[in-house]
Amino acid sequence: MKRITCLFISAFFLAGGVAYAQGEMDAYRLSQTDLNGTARYLGMSGAFGALGGDISSMSTNPAGLGIYRSSEVVTTISLSTSKANTNWNGFKADASKTKFNFDNIAYVGYFPTGNDEGLVGWNLGISYNRVKSFNRSYRMNGAQAYSLADYVADLTYGIKEGNLIYDKNGGYDPYNNPDVPWLSTLGYEAGFFDPYEKGGSEYHSAFGKQGANGWEADSPQNADLLVNEKGSIGQYNISFATNISDRFFLGATVAITDLDFSMTTKYTEDFSVMSQLWLDNGLSTDGTGYAFNIGAIVRPVDFLRVGVAYNSPTWYKLTDYFSGTAQTTINNQAWDAVSTPEYQAGDYHLRTPDRWIFSVAGVGQNFLISADYELTNYKRMNLNDLDGYELNQQKDIDSDFGMSGTLKVGAEYKVTPQFSVRAGTLWRTSPMKKHMKDGISPVVGGEYLKDAVGVVGTIPNYTIDKGTNSYSIGLGYRFTPNFYTDIACVYREYKEDAYAFPSTFLPDGTSFVKSDPASLKTKTTQVALTLGYKF
Repeated sequence: MKRITCLFISAFFLAGGVAYAQGEMDAYRLSQTDLNGTARYLGMSGAFGALGGDISSMSTNPAGLGIYRSSEVVTTISLSTSKANTNWNGFKADASKTKFNFDNIAYVGYFPTGNDEGLVGWNLGISYNRVKSFNRSYRMNGAQAYSLADYVADLTYGIKEGNLIYDKNGGYDPYNNPDVPWLSTLGYEAGFFDPYEKGGSEYHSAFGKQGANGWEADSPQNADLLVNEKGSIGQYNISFATNISDRFFLGATVAITDLDFSMTTKYTEDFSVMSQLWLDNGLSTDGTGYAFNIGAIVRPVDFLRVGVAYNSPTWYKLTDYFSGTAQTTINNQAWDAVSTPEYQAGDYHLRTPDRWIFSVAGVGQNFLISADYELTNYKRMNLNDLDGYELNQQKDIDSDFGMSGTLKVGAEYKVTPQFSVRAGTLWRTSPMKKHMKDGISPVVGGEYLKDAVGVVGTIPNYTIDKGTNSYSIGLGYRFTPNFYTDIACVYREYKEDAYAFPSTFLPDGTSFVKSDPASLKTKTTQVALTLGYKF
């Protein structure tokens, strides 16, 4: 197999047993937020950018706190059920997970000045809000022409076999070689692939036979991938807002963010009753970050409000814990299971993208309607080390991501002074560029890249965002002038393409190892209950 040499540049740095295990898809996962907040906020799909008067405004447009005319304490709990359905070349699989959540708790203090004009009052808000839940399980089961062994063999193309082998006497560890991907080392030790010539740098899948025209690789008869994700992103906010002449409302938030994410994956391929491949992985990420939000709401006339807000990036300092285990059985001969060293990855920085929120709302005597549009440029995600140097996978972010837009529309109607009904909807577009959605090679500098997605560590599976829709309804009841409760139900559908491993491409852009996507739909139903007290 002769090809133009196109060495895979490792997407992580290794130094003294330390690895950066973050890739472009990990950065994207950790940069997203959910529709989350109080039950009233959820019932209107979060369209509160110009309305305010809800503690969830601290995480979006803090000028909304200036609408408050009393102090308040509030808390929200919820129950969510996530069901994931996949269709992989006609083979369907399902998985589900149910989770009870403590979503938020907050205090808003109102301090009037006694003035009718100018500075009428100011507000202080302190809150905890869970802005992202990672809890999900999904499974894909089916068959495709190419194996993970084919992918890892091509991933290792151009690397001398000797660089994959431990040299205990010489102190050489391939996991500490920045030019050798971890998946290449693990796959070599587990017997995923073999060199065409001993000591060479070209490889083929170990599953197959020698034919008249060379090595004939087998296709897996069945493949199965099970992914379990859990964790959350919590945000602690301190907000200030002012009311100027009941016409202009200004606000700012300082946020401290706590991130906790973990994922386990189990992947197997069956070639026959006598040959099998399996790969298990674990990844956990934790860390803290900080951000700020600023915003304004203008009420030119009594029935109209217009809002604008800027949400800064979140600047994270993160740490990964990472491990992988692999094994093969070929012609009824089992290799020993092998594992990566379980390193604590070195600390690194992630900067999420910033976003702009533009809002408008109409307010009547017994009803209101509101719309928000959020604009986020995911190309502005950034991964760098503690010295500020960009990691190699930054080039993947630059070539694979673009803009995402989110439209929220919500309405509320007061049936009686005590009882309200609400409804809303949300549409979010994917920031993935066309070549990512189509599963083709990206073009950078007029040349096709070898890999569809750069793999970091030994986790080859990933998903491609295809967009999100959600629909919500809610009810609110005020028992007394001070005490109230709200309830909301939100149905979300998140569409993705799920891959067991990336495709690889020849220099002319044609596929060399083709990985077929499974259609993945994650349907989440969330029921939230908020209790509030005004004083």
